Amino acid sequence: MSSEPKPGTLYLVGTPIGNLEDMTFRAVRILQAVDAIAAEDTRHTGKLLHHFQITTPQISYHEHNQKSRIPEIVRRLQQGQAIALVTDAGMPGISDPGYELVQACVAEMIPVVPIPGSTAAISALVASGLPSDRFVFEGFLANSSSSKRRERLTALQAETRTLIFYEAPHRLRQTLQEMAEVFGRDRQIVTARELTKLHEELWRGTLEAAIAHYATREPTGEFTLVVAGAELSQPLLSEAALIAELQDLLKQGLSRSQASRQLAQQTSLPRRHIYQLALSIADVL
Repeated sequence: MSSEPKPGTLYLVGTPIGNLEDMTFRAVRILQAVDAIAAEDTRHTGKLLHHFQITTPQISYHEHNQKSRIPEIVRRLQQGQAIALVTDAGMPGISDPGYELVQACVAEMIPVVPIPGSTAAISALVASGLPSDRFVFEGFLANSSSSKRRERLTALQAETRTLIFYEAPHRLRQTLQEMAEVFGRDRQIVTARELTKLHEELWRGTLEAAIAHYATREPTGEFTLVVAGAELSQPLLSEAALIAELQDLLKQGLSRSQASRQLAQQTSLPRRHIYQLALSIADVL
């Protein structure tokens, strides 16, 4: 067995996403033996450490203090300390500021060692029933503006690989609606919540059915969304190509509504999305 932890090494330690029994023996051993644990939320991680009788001191490391913490952690590593990085749940570096710390360590030639653990994205994917041989992890969509979210979804419209997203419960309904408008209401989706916990739930159906399902149920818990990729038989037109087709139809005398309906039928793309593109086109003389 390895003599870890080694001095001057950063360990990325996976922690349970729900069920404490998913904690690995190696993860417990590393957390017991390192000089310090850099945690996203020291109070949350403190409960985990108490459960496994780990008394290693913690330091906070999160998105609000990373700029000041990174130099401090790097300095301690250079002085020979072994430090473990953990997130609230799952693998550090996935949808959290762990990436920036790893990048800083790599730049200083500090060894970085992953201690594998569970992740919500992979757990949901393998249980979804959707293709898992090729997939894309998108994490959280932008929450600053609806236009940025729609822009990102539009860029993924023709993606044939399975798509994985994280979403907060208060934005789930909006996200499902936007996905339906861009991907089409018949696109398959699996919503996963409370993974590995007592009330674990995986729901499967179309985006249209998902909208109806959550219209009568209050979304609770963090969600992982697994969305089927676009079918290869589906015409994969770029936004520029769609606009060009719309311009030709408008020049033929069709209204924006008529042109959008006709192009939607030809491409199997959402009529509402095409109509939004039609509105962006200047009047054709």
